[in-house]
Amino acid sequence: MATATSSRRLLPALALAGVAALLAAGCGASSGGGTTPTTASHAATGPFAWLKASAPPSGWKIARLPSGKAALAYPPGWRAIESDPGTVSAALMGPHRRIRGYLNATPQGGRETLVNWARFRPAHNHEEGDRAVQTVAAAAGLRFTQGTGSCVIDRYKTISDRYREIACIVRGTHATTVVVGAAEPSAWASLAPDLQRAVSSFST
Repeated sequence: MATATSSRRLLPALALAGVAALLAAGCGASSGGGTTPTTASHAATGPFAWLKASAPPSGWKIARLPSGKAALAYPPGWRAIESDPGTVSAALMGPHRRIRGYLNATPQGGRETLVNWARFRPAHNHEEGDRAVQTVAAAAGLRFTQGTGSCVIDRYKTISDRYREIACIVRGTHATTVVVGAAEPSAWASLAPDLQRAVSSFST
């Protein structure tokens, strides 16, 4: 799911049985982007003010990429789910095995870079079939625990629902990796703090 070039990053709210199919679909968001990324200094007081590099909260579990080159923390109550080879994903399940929140880490795998991320992510999402893709905010030069990154907040519509995501590409000590946190708009207010903390503590 949450990936930069091959898997589908998210689709919370879909039954677990549908996750595998979504993984093959890819990420989604829009080519209609014209959003200019803010700099790190502006991001500190803007839509990314929450992004403060820190260790994972006590009690959170850690999922590591098979390569060992990135670590994704996820909250109590969430669980690891199957995802594309070489990636890791965790989800918060709701009634009827629906996915309410989603986290994913995927190695850099294509043309995505810190410089082009604000354009690449939305365009790639759009290419993967998402509709009504809208970039809410974008920023570059953001500090992570072991490196720097560029991030996008966007929203889009799939064939079955609408979603909102935080998607970042992080160049760290060991590798360049994409991390994504997403949720349905109706669950965003309650899940955003955990998604933001997961992204803030991401290391690669």
